[in-house]
Amino acid sequence: MGFAIRRLDAATGPAPGDPVVVFSRAQGSIDSMSMLRRSLLFAELSEICYLSRAEAGMLANRMGMPEIRFYSNNGAQAYIFGNDHDAVVVCRGTEPHEWNDIRADLRLALVKADTAGRVHLGFKQEVDDLWPRLEQALVNNTRPVWFTGHSLGGAMATICAGRCKLSTIRSDPRALFTFGSPRVGDRRFVHYVNIETYRWVNNNDIVTRVPPPWMGYRHKGQEIYLDSNGEIRRLTAWQRMKDRWRGFVRGLALGEIDQFTDHSIARYVEYILRAAEEEESVASILKFRGPQELASQRRAA
Repeated sequence: MGFAIRRLDAATGPAPGDPVVVFSRAQGSIDSMSMLRRSLLFAELSEICYLSRAEAGMLANRMGMPEIRFYSNNGAQAYIFGNDHDAVVVCRGTEPHEWNDIRADLRLALVKADTAGRVHLGFKQEVDDLWPRLEQALVNNTRPVWFTGHSLGGAMATICAGRCKLSTIRSDPRALFTFGSPRVGDRRFVHYVNIETYRWVNNNDIVTRVPPPWMGYRHKGQEIYLDSNGEIRRLTAWQRMKDRWRGFVRGLALGEIDQFTDHSIARYVEYILRAAEEEESVASILKFRGPQELASQRRAA
């Protein structure tokens, strides 16, 4: 399972040489942004982590995050991006050519967490390699600190946020945002630390379904589901099953395996950007035309 996720991360991050365009601009505090713009910022920061340090730094600066610190130990990697208002810890999803990473992911056993409950052994060991340096970097931080990551980076960010919450340092996690994250720990682990958590899931993304619940694993936080059309939906179990089937069939028609392509961080960015722009378009219409006029137009149509 772990090796397959690593291979997926390598395939669904930006390819070397591919241009990455960023749309987020953190001009004020992250708290002042809408939920969708906030999610877009974190998805894009997670995306640029797959690039070289130079490219990631250039794009982060363009996004309004001029403070850039990179941490790497034994194959586990993370960035701290920041500005005058906020600090964002972004765990990188993969280093696919590192045997230590592959070996860590193969360790599926649940072991005692540093917070409470039990967590995936491989994910925990990667955080063990990074957290002391991240904790030291956040000792004197007085800004809100956010945690995020894609795929395995989301799993690592989940563990890091819990450790930060219970640490003696002044930094307190403002919220956790993950994209295509696997399950990380057992029920006690996911409920013990109270952190505002949003978990983005794109239709058939296979990584969000592992490790399996029968092994004791559970997801953390509020799920935000993107359907087969890339739209935010709240569906029943039956509706989701049908929606996943539609996505799978559509993928086959395009020569794709939907379970893999839906894991792409670029897809998450694309769909969240579209949702943010649609939300802002509706807000703009309401501002200039008013809700009553808009309702009248809809009835006439």
